[in-house]
Amino acid sequence: MTFEEIKEKLKSYSVGIAGAGGLGSNCAVALARAGIGKLVIADFDIVSESNLNRQYFFRDQLGVKKVVALKENINRINPTVQVEIRDIKLNESTIVSVFKDCDILVEAFDLAEMKKMLIETCITELPKTPLVVGLGMAGYGDSNSIKVRKNSNIYICGDEKTEISDQYPPLAPRVGIVANMQANTVLEILLK
Repeated sequence: MTFEEIKEKLKSYSVGIAGAGGLGSNCAVALARAGIGKLVIADFDIVSESNLNRQYFFRDQLGVKKVVALKENINRINPTVQVEIRDIKLNESTIVSVFKDCDILVEAFDLAEMKKMLIETCITELPKTPLVVGLGMAGYGDSNSIKVRKNSNIYICGDEKTEISDQYPPLAPRVGIVANMQANTVLEILLK
């Protein structure tokens, strides 16, 4: 398939992204560059200096809501992508209303309890919607441990073991690998 054929096929799809940090911002940009039709991005946080080591934001966006800054960045990259932003902290009751019309949902949270909540909500409330999860990307090196594993309608990207801590901080290389792996998994599902 040529790039033009890929873009033509992708323009009819909508992808939800829960979180606009390291995984979400980089995954969204990769999907925009590939030509996805619509992105629905939800996050409540603002861009801080500590985000710049791994997230797709710039110094002049410090203090700006992440969803606003990310929409601006995507529009600069590919203005044909429709970007719907939600400045909201997602919970069990809002996940369905925000992402119900998306063809695929990407989980891009930092906290384990938020990941768990999103997965459980999707299993019960959006069981037909494929869910692409990021799990295990902290630290550096050991790139060969990062993989994709499918479990029913859930695709897990990462090494599934390296949790973020003071000794294993989230750094751009491994976070970027997992975020781009998530975007690649989305494309694989949509392009069949």
